[in-house]
Amino acid sequence: MDKKNIAVVYFPGNNCEIETLEAVKAAGMNGKILRWNTQQDLRKFDGYVIPGGWAYEDRVRAGIIAAKDPVMNLIKEEAKKGKPVLGICNGAQVLIETGMVPNTQDKVEFALAPNINPFVKGYYNVWVNMKSSGKNAFTKLFSKNEVLYVPIAHGEGRFITKEKSLVEKLERNGQIAFKYCTGSGKIENKFPVNPNGSMCNIAALSNKEGNVMAMMPHPERAIWQRQFPGSKKEDNKTANLKIFESMKKYLKRK
Repeated sequence: MDKKNIAVVYFPGNNCEIETLEAVKAAGMNGKILRWNTQQDLRKFDGYVIPGGWAYEDRVRAGIIAAKDPVMNLIKEEAKKGKPVLGICNGAQVLIETGMVPNTQDKVEFALAPNINPFVKGYYNVWVNMKSSGKNAFTKLFSKNEVLYVPIAHGEGRFITKEKSLVEKLERNGQIAFKYCTGSGKIENKFPVNPNGSMCNIAALSNKEGNVMAMMPHPERAIWQRQFPGSKKEDNKTANLKIFESMKKYLKRK
């Protein structure tokens, strides 16, 4: 059986494309890093990941310039066909700025605002817990309320919207894919459990169809046990890889 082929779409300033590609391959898919201005036909790929970093130096605000790039129009059209699109950290900011997530209306409905916490202004890098709370192409292999241990590294990761009723709607729709929590899975909407002040402890949002997800934590940086702080284990896979393995499973069923 042919392996599904994933495009890791690189914008100037991204810096997580190699780890992202490794996660794609570790999940049993093929992949390729492609520049935003590639002449290769992106329509031939089965899915897309937009990695973290600082696309276009995050000028104006994080993700906005990349969101306006013509390549995102192509990815948006392919997403409408049901192809999976995952945005991680800066990639999440791009997807929010395109309006692809949460996409309940044809406009930008959320923002990823500067972090709020009592100790650090701006960039914040730490390990956090989050748990699966919605069903989509990237959570298929998770049990209900399964807790993950993942690193975050961002300055503008606070999911916010002026429409409080929208958050309630997303909760009902299962579009809040992951929430920040304690190690035991308890939701506490305060620092340090909620590391950036996100509404409703949101760590990741999806579109209503479930094939596009914007996620602030970095699962691709912790797919092997040896990448965990203090771990002496070498090659054991972690639950974080299931985000990419779920993507593979989704593609097999399409």
